[in-house]
Order: sequence, then structure tokens, then C-alpha cells
Amino acid sequence: MMGGEILCIGSVLWDVIGRSGAVMRLGSDVPGRITRLPGGVAMNVAMTLRRFGMRPLLLTAVGRDEAGDELVAAAERLGLVTDHLYRSEDLPTDIYMAVEGANGLIAAIADAHSLEAAGDKILRPLSDGRLGSAAEPYTGPVALDGNLTEALLAEIAESPLFARCDLRVAPASPGKAERLLPLLPVPAVTLYVNLEEAGLLCHRSFEDAPSAASGLLDRGAARALVTDGGRTAALATSDSVLTAEPPQVLVTRVTGAGDTFMAAHIAAEARGETGETALATALAAAAAHVAGDVAT
Repeated sequence: MMGGEILCIGSVLWDVIGRSGAVMRLGSDVPGRITRLPGGVAMNVAMTLRRFGMRPLLLTAVGRDEAGDELVAAAERLGLVTDHLYRSEDLPTDIYMAVEGANGLIAAIADAHSLEAAGDKILRPLSDGRLGSAAEPYTGPVALDGNLTEALLAEIAESPLFARCDLRVAPASPGKAERLLPLLPVPAVTLYVNLEEAGLLCHRSFEDAPSAASGLLDRGAARALVTDGGRTAALATSDSVLTAEPPQVLVTRVTGAGDTFMAAHIAAEARGETGETALATALAAAAAHVAGDVAT
């Protein structure tokens, strides 16, 4: 896969994140900082890909409201292509809200109802000739997230519009991991999940990332990358299971770490890196993100 254009399909919204340096529990009321930044899995992946020199095109739903106009303007300032967005007149711009403490993510709510309601309207550029058609499908790399409905993901798994692309897929969260089940047996799919998500997809628990990656292949996946926080990560294909250790860093944020890992791995392979080298590059990028060494 060469560098350059890549489609990012899925959630593009506002992230509202409250962070505190205190250890938090249920009912905690502590001082901290609250930020609003462009977010969503597809957006986080696209922003990282852009930092690595690729040209991300966003396919998503954004409302024709003030929040949507601000989000599109922010995406364009970041160098992302917004020409193919579905802008809805009656659906509000989606939003994600999370609270993080010194002990990690405390709670989060993802309101991606507008993306779900828009359905296959976000894919029109792939069928109407702007980016491809059923007769001449898109042939480049595609990053897809699990914020789409299970029905639409199942449709994508069988759609001729995706028959010739290099499809990279990640769940939006553990709660949406099983939406990806229809994509597991698709030969061109590379799956990016954490240990918990791998267990949900395989309907069993795993002790570590290498066993989880192997388990996903047993479930039909062609290629799977599994991360496990600060522990060993793994990349499994039919030929081998490769592993790498993430750098040990002080964790200052967790939201977006998996998205950063996915994007960094895609970009590394676009540059020609392979195997353990690309895996290590992606882990280093994710570690820099959680350490707060990369601006968002």
C-alpha cells in the first residue's frame, strides 16, 4: 500500500473530555480541565494519518448546525478533505463525552445517533462516481469504524463498493465490538482491537494479546492486531503471530489511543514498513499520545 489518499469512514464529532489528576471513583467531584476537540474514531484516525503525511477523506454525517459548521471548519484547518461529507438538515452533530482520572477512563457516553440515522447516505460518494461505483469500486486504503449500525456494516461486508479496497477496521468501543462480526471473514480486512474487544468478538476471554490475535484468526479473520494497554501487542496472520512491547510511559490521557495506534500502523505500512517494525512504530505513536507528547 502506497502513501497518499485514504478514506476514513465513521464517527466525526466533538469530543468533550473532562480530565483530573486525581484518582476517581463513582460520585467523585474533583477539579480538573474540560476540553472540546474534534474527535470520533474516524476523525482521530484521520488526524493522525494527516500528521504522518497522508491525505484523509472523511465520509460521515455532520449536522447543518453551528456545531457542525465549526467541526467542518476545524477539520479543514487540520488538512482533512471534507468535500464528501453528508450534511444533514435535521440531524444534529454527534458528540462524545468522557471523564478521565489518574486511574484511567472513568466513564464515557458516545452519542453517534445522527451517524446511525444517516445510514448508507454517507457512502453515496462510493457509488455515484465521485470516489467509485459498483462497476469501478474504490481501490485505495479505507479506515472504517464500528460506529455504523450493524446492518450497514453487514452490508459493507458484502458490498461490491468495497470489493477492491484495503479495508482497515476498528470497533468504536468494546460495547460496539460485536457489530464487526460480519466483517470478520472478509479476506481484505485488517482488524484493530484491544484485548477486551477481541474477547467479545470471539465470545471467550484471553490472557494476552498473542492468544487473542490467534483466536481472531480462528474465528475467520485474515489479519488481526491486538493491543493490551502497556502489555505485549500482537499481529496475527495466517503465516505468523508477531509481537512487540509498547514503550512504558506516564499515562496522562487514554481517549484516542487505539485510534492513534491504528492510524500510525496504516501510515507505517504505507511508508513500506512491515511486520514487527510497523507494529513497533504504531505502539510508539500510541505511547506518545497517552503520555501527552502529541498535540491534539
